[in-house]
Amino acid sequence: MADLHDISESGGVPSGAPSLVDFVAQVSGDTAVRVEESLGNGFVRLRVGEAERRQAKHDIRCIEDVVIEMLRNSRDAGAHRILVATSRESDLRSLVVLDDGSGVPDSMRERIFDARVTSKLDTVHMDRWGVHGRGMALFSIRENTRSAHVMATGMGLGSSIRVEADATKLVERKDQSTWPTVGRGDEGQQQLKGPHNIIRTCCEFALEERPDCEVFLGSAADVIATARALADASPNRSRLLFVDDPNEVSVIERPALAADARELADVAASLGLPISERTAHRILAGQIKPLRPVASRLLHHGGTPGQQEVDLTRDRRGLKLSPDDVDEFSRVMERAFDLIAERYYVGLSSEPRINVTRDKITVTFDLEKED
Repeated sequence: MADLHDISESGGVPSGAPSLVDFVAQVSGDTAVRVEESLGNGFVRLRVGEAERRQAKHDIRCIEDVVIEMLRNSRDAGAHRILVATSRESDLRSLVVLDDGSGVPDSMRERIFDARVTSKLDTVHMDRWGVHGRGMALFSIRENTRSAHVMATGMGLGSSIRVEADATKLVERKDQSTWPTVGRGDEGQQQLKGPHNIIRTCCEFALEERPDCEVFLGSAADVIATARALADASPNRSRLLFVDDPNEVSVIERPALAADARELADVAASLGLPISERTAHRILAGQIKPLRPVASRLLHHGGTPGQQEVDLTRDRRGLKLSPDDVDEFSRVMERAFDLIAERYYVGLSSEPRINVTRDKITVTFDLEKED
């Protein structure tokens, strides 16, 4: 049978590979032979003679490979919500993934990045990218990047993992701002079109894993604002009023504990998401809106957490639209554009821009450049 590490972490399943049922049955049948050490909390170190070579640098070829492996790692930890913050400054690409999964035990915060460390063999499963177990690719990620660390975690509280990569050594698509569009293949099947960038990687994963996993993608400030909105929308929001130790709260909920801008900036930094106090003030003032799930945005659904109600008493002489109405109108225009997209094979590079003046509403559609 194929070795666990013969299956490419970046999505390839070798020819003749067993089915998931056969694979699990076989690896479970000789666990004593394959497992060198049980590390507790569902983690093992595999007894594979050439694991370091097989699970080394060739498993991560680009930054998009890092993104999909981080998403799969969160999913395999039982996460239902995954928040991805990414940015690039000069040649440094930063990636932070927050989730509400099972968390990483203190004893594993560094060992989870060791070679051959993964979740127990009977918990691995196969998806469209191949066979995967929790922690399986973290060794490869650390080998190919400047740094990879668990920033915040707790058993049953989720985790935040920050990765920093040298963009001159780990390649990425030049166009990292274009959202994919949903089209139809030759046989009528639904498929995404657009550059294979970080955004498309998150969209593909979100569509594959919905409705079990919601994925949010944006900047550090966007993710902090979204985390607060998700906590505010929780039916158990009141319990956060009586928390003494932030480390007792799930990672995603911790930004909601901050009472002022300085405290919010400190919490964000502890999660690997450094923001300025000025940005923290803007989040607290509601100037930075929470993100929509990437699948909702891609498929033109609603889903923005914490949307504010429209103020019906506001003086609207001179035609002034509320931000929420502008956002909703933009989504309606985006759906309407599908007619043009299907007939003329074009797509949008961004959401339609709405400009409102005293007696005119202008809608601008920016078309994506050819891939």
